Amino acid sequence: MVSPVSESAPPLPNPPSAAARPPCVLVADDQADVLEALRLLLKRDGLTVVTSQSPAGALATLEAEDVDLVLMDLNYARDTTSGQEGIDLLGRIRAQDASLPVVVMTAWGSVEGAVEAMRAGARDYVQKPWDNTRLLATLRTQLELRRALKRSRRLEEENQHLRRGQGNQLAMVSESRSMQPVRRLIERVAPSGANVLVTGEHGTGKEVVARLIHGGSTRSERAFVAVNSGGLSEGVFESELFGHVKGAFTDAKSDRIGCFELADGGTLFLDEIGNMPLSQQAKLLRVLQTGELHPVGSSKTRRVDVRVVSATNVDLSRAVAEGRFREDLLYRLNTVEVQLPPLRERREDIPLLAAHFLAEQGRRYGRPNVRLSSEALEALLAYAWPGNVRELEHAVERAMLMASGDEVTQEDLLLKRAGREGMARLEEMTLDEVERYLIERALARHEGNVSEAAKGLGLSRSALYRRLQYYGIKGAR
Repeated sequence: MVSPVSESAPPLPNPPSAAARPPCVLVADDQADVLEALRLLLKRDGLTVVTSQSPAGALATLEAEDVDLVLMDLNYARDTTSGQEGIDLLGRIRAQDASLPVVVMTAWGSVEGAVEAMRAGARDYVQKPWDNTRLLATLRTQLELRRALKRSRRLEEENQHLRRGQGNQLAMVSESRSMQPVRRLIERVAPSGANVLVTGEHGTGKEVVARLIHGGSTRSERAFVAVNSGGLSEGVFESELFGHVKGAFTDAKSDRIGCFELADGGTLFLDEIGNMPLSQQAKLLRVLQTGELHPVGSSKTRRVDVRVVSATNVDLSRAVAEGRFREDLLYRLNTVEVQLPPLRERREDIPLLAAHFLAEQGRRYGRPNVRLSSEALEALLAYAWPGNVRELEHAVERAMLMASGDEVTQEDLLLKRAGREGMARLEEMTLDEVERYLIERALARHEGNVSEAAKGLGLSRSALYRRLQYYGIKGAR
C-alpha cells in the first residue's frame, strides 16, 4: 500500500530567505503506517511534518500550528469508502483558510473522489500507493505557489501604505538571492559619487538601478536626467547633450540647455551607451575628462558637475577589442559595474513584481481591487520572459485590460500566444519561414539594432542586410 521511503526523489527547495522556517505540512490519515512513512519521506526533504489520524485532530492542529500545506486522506474510520468524511474536512479547512493548499489522497474510487475533492477546493490529488517523485513534485509546486501568494499579499499591503501617502521613495522590488549582491553594491556605491556602468539584457531594469543610485547619493535633491545616448543621430547629439545657442543652425530659434547642464549638480543617465558611434564617443569623453562643454554655436566654456550613470546590454570589453568602443571612455564610465541578472534567473521575484505592477495599473485604470488568480500566477512563474521585467510589466497591464472581473485569469495574460506559439509552429515552417522568424526575433530582442542582431545570429552586418532586403523586413537600424 505504501511506497518505499528509500525511493529517490528530488529534494524540496529551501525558501528564498535562509532565515525562514522550513515549510510545515500537516498529514492527515487514519493509518499509523501511512503517517510514519510520509513523515520520514517529507522530513528527509527538509519539511516540518505534523500528523493527525482524524478530521477533528487535523482541525485542532490547524488551530495550533502555522501550517503551509495539508496532505490528507479522503477516507476515515466513520466511512472507509465514500470519501465523504474527507470532503467534509476539506470544506472546514477551506472555511478556516481558503488560501491554504490541500492535496488529497485516496485509494478507493480514486478518480471520482479526486474529481469531487477538486471541485470542493483541493489543489491536487495523489493515489495510493503513491509515487514518491510525483508526490514530492506535487507538494513542491503547491508550497512554491503558497509562498508566492504570501509575498504578493504582503507587497499589496505595502502598496496600500504607499497609496495612503506613507511612503513615496523608489524601491527595488526584489527578494531573490541573485539580486542580493546587486542591492548591496547599490547601497555601497550610491553615496560615493563614482560613475557607474549598469549592464544587463533589455528590460532588466537598468534605469531603475540608476534612479536608486541617484536617490541614495548626496545629489538626490538635484536633477536626474535620462537620455537615450545610443539613439541620437549625429546631427542632434551635441545639441541634446551640450545645448545650443540661438542661430547656431537653421532650426535653432532660441537657446537650448543640454542634458549635461540640466543635470548639473545631479545625475545624468546615459542609456544604450554601447550603441554610441565612435565620433560621438570622443565628444563625450572630452566633457567627462574636463568637466567643460561648449554649447553648439557658442565659444563660451561652461563647467558642469555631473555624476554619470550609463547602461548597456552590449559587451563593452568585446566592443573595445573589436574597435567599436573607446577603451579610455570605458574607463571613465566604468568606475563600478552593476550587472543585472535576467528575470529568468530571479524567478522568486516574479510574484512580487507582478503584484507591484498590478497595483500600479490598478491605480492608473481605476481598478484597485483586481487580483491575480493562482492559475495566472503559476503561468507567470512558468513563462520564459525573454523581454524580462519590461515584458512582465506590459503583460500585467494587458491582463488588467483583458480581465472582465476583479480576478486576472491565465487566459487574460495571453502568454501562450506571446511566448510559445512561434516555437510551436517551427516544425510546420519552410526553411525561409524559419530564417525570417529567427531574424525578426533577433531584431526584436535588440530593439532593431542590426549590428547586435547580426552578432546574435552569427552573421556579418552585410549578410543580415541582404536577408532583410530579401524578406522585406522593415524597422531595422
